Amino acid sequence: MNIVHFLPEIRLADGGVVRAVLDWCAVFAARGHRVTLLAWNGQDVPGDWSAPNSSTPSVVLLPAPTKAMGRLGDDALHRADAAMASADVLHLHTPWFESNRQLAELAARHGLPYLVSIHGMLDDWSMAQKSLKKRLYLALVGRRFLNRAARVHCTAEAELAQARKWFDNSNTAVLPYLVDLTPFETLPGPAAALASLPPAMRHLPKLLFLSRLHEKKGVDVLLRAAARLRDEGRTFALIIAGTGEPAYERSLKELAAQLRLSEIVHFTGLVTGTSKLSLYQAADVFVLPTQQENFGLVLIESLACGTPIVTTRGTDIWQELEQAGGVIAEPAAESIATAIARLLDDPAEQARRGERGRQWTFQTLAVAPLAERYEALYRQIAVRRARHP
Repeated sequence: MNIVHFLPEIRLADGGVVRAVLDWCAVFAARGHRVTLLAWNGQDVPGDWSAPNSSTPSVVLLPAPTKAMGRLGDDALHRADAAMASADVLHLHTPWFESNRQLAELAARHGLPYLVSIHGMLDDWSMAQKSLKKRLYLALVGRRFLNRAARVHCTAEAELAQARKWFDNSNTAVLPYLVDLTPFETLPGPAAALASLPPAMRHLPKLLFLSRLHEKKGVDVLLRAAARLRDEGRTFALIIAGTGEPAYERSLKELAAQLRLSEIVHFTGLVTGTSKLSLYQAADVFVLPTQQENFGLVLIESLACGTPIVTTRGTDIWQELEQAGGVIAEPAAESIATAIARLLDDPAEQARRGERGRQWTFQTLAVAPLAERYEALYRQIAVRRARHP
């Protein structure tokens, strides 16, 4: 098949959506499909994707928007049109980009069906942020864009239940993210991550937060939970990996100082590749006290590395994660601290939950059967194009 994805900016610092799109593209290209990624910022596109290779995706960089509301200009639309000319399906991501709607309209002229992955952006928590602006956009153009999609895709039934309040399209699909598990099959070990930490932290039990630094992720809750654990007499290190808006990063460091946590908290900045996997392995417990995630890709990555997780019902797949050995807590400092303490106090339970999570990940999210389900979905959608005069 010929599959075209569009995501405006490929920057890993932006979080799980970017990682998911890169994995989608890589897996399907490796399975023999022709995959093209359209973007206007290719900062973190893998270097080998630019070389002609039938087993890797190709990348078409579009001129960045110059029009109001982030609308693509004529040159960008011309390049996108050329890339979509022989495509079987167009896969768009998130409901908010005006450029998505432009490409959908362009595709409709050629009878090219499109799929929209929501990525949790119609979850109740998400819709409560800048609610008036989002409701207005949906009323004016967004609902029509979603209703015309060949499929609206969510990663969990809980996500779909929240999202379907905002569109009338009955053509929906629920499939988990297609995670490229190849890097997790043979893990690098914790040595590299340990060597990068301050010497005083290397032999302490380690809590890890790894994600985009954003208010919804609950880093402030984790810092307050860490203060509780410290006051109870526990010794540990808290590693916070990720980047965000500079002002928010500063506020987190200031909070750590106010809570007298500076000696046990280490901010690493963005960590990627094998360094990231090593960091997961070096951690005793991974903690994400989030308000909202549709899938929580970092949680899956932690489980794939055999590191037990503590998270909240803000993750749409929390029930699945609980089956995988994850600990589900309320997004409050006391509850998070209690959940962490139980794991820190029982290393054998840590190990059991970590092994259970790794097994669950490779069984439930095995690439080949899940890729086959996506292929079947794409083929169902592509029938529209085949019938178009």
